[in-house]
Amino acid sequence: MEFGFNEEQLMIQDVARRIAREKIAPSAEHHDRTGEFPLENIRVLGENGLMGIEVPTEYGGAGMDPVSYVLAMVEVAAADAAHSTIMSVNNSLFCNGILTHGTEAQKQKYVRAIAEGSEIGAFALTEPQSGSDATAMRCRAVKQADGSFVVNGKKSWITSGPVAKYIVLFAMTDPDKGSRGITAFLIDTAREGFGRGKTEPKLGIRASATCEIEFNDYVVQPDEVLGQEGEGFKIAMGVLDTGRIGIASQAVGIARAAYEATIAYVKERKAFGAPIGTFQMTQAKIADMKCKLDASLLLTLRAAWLKGQGRKFSAEAAMAKLTASESAMWIAHQAVQIHGGMGYSKEMPVERYFRDAKITEIYEGTSEIQRLVIARSETGLR
Repeated sequence: MEFGFNEEQLMIQDVARRIAREKIAPSAEHHDRTGEFPLENIRVLGENGLMGIEVPTEYGGAGMDPVSYVLAMVEVAAADAAHSTIMSVNNSLFCNGILTHGTEAQKQKYVRAIAEGSEIGAFALTEPQSGSDATAMRCRAVKQADGSFVVNGKKSWITSGPVAKYIVLFAMTDPDKGSRGITAFLIDTAREGFGRGKTEPKLGIRASATCEIEFNDYVVQPDEVLGQEGEGFKIAMGVLDTGRIGIASQAVGIARAAYEATIAYVKERKAFGAPIGTFQMTQAKIADMKCKLDASLLLTLRAAWLKGQGRKFSAEAAMAKLTASESAMWIAHQAVQIHGGMGYSKEMPVERYFRDAKITEIYEGTSEIQRLVIARSETGLR
């Protein structure tokens, strides 16, 4: 078993680390405080191939493998989780589905612009009334005689929604068929019939703009259907498997940042005449933090490796996402506790890591959903 990385993987990791340290980390506090979308930094990520890491070069991407994606995501997330959220949506949720199910024309039109960083993509599955239960969606797409569809309805919690040029939308085309009645569409947000709601005031990942979107008699042309009619649910679930690798990577990055800040702090902070890192209770926390961090990274790399080998990875992605997200929350919690009052202050970044970590337990499937996926895979029961 080989635990090393090849030259290409190390190269993209180095590129991501450099941008993260030089561009993203210095502006992270500003973007978190103001909620300003980091468009300039996202353009830099795109120019360096990080917005389409697994996208083939003929469609404007870097043409690399899933392990490369994990390594790059961890570096960006360690600098700022909001930037990695935008990066994850573009890579995992938007580009991946089109590459897998799209036509050549769709790949050239939609994937290239996103992979090169000239435009922002989004993924619209969740609705105000349907989160984990995606089949309960109310957004409707009614087929017309000419093959087009007229879309009406709302979607909520759309990451990058306020700034996205293109969106992968899932809407019900045949309610009587349940999950088999959902179809995926490619949406141009500049077209009549598309509207955006207010930007959500979130606890964390504040620079990652999120909003509700609405469709009022929006017309989708036949060549803007992604895959086949009625295949939307299958497409969405496959995309979310890949998305879970991205969120696991994000969680690892957040956890690493919290852990590294803690290591530095326990060496410097003194109490009772000694560095607090010499206290056994602190050392126990450090040991547990390190074990959870490394376990999360290894599970994430395993899922990514399986994907790269063309093997099944749904359960492994769920395990990685579950473990990494809950570990990130726990590690960030311990980081705040060890920092004491300073950990609760915005003068230090650990409170941001704590706020950012929470969302990793929710999106791309809650921890409860991940447990269902894992248990069903193990037992074969539903």
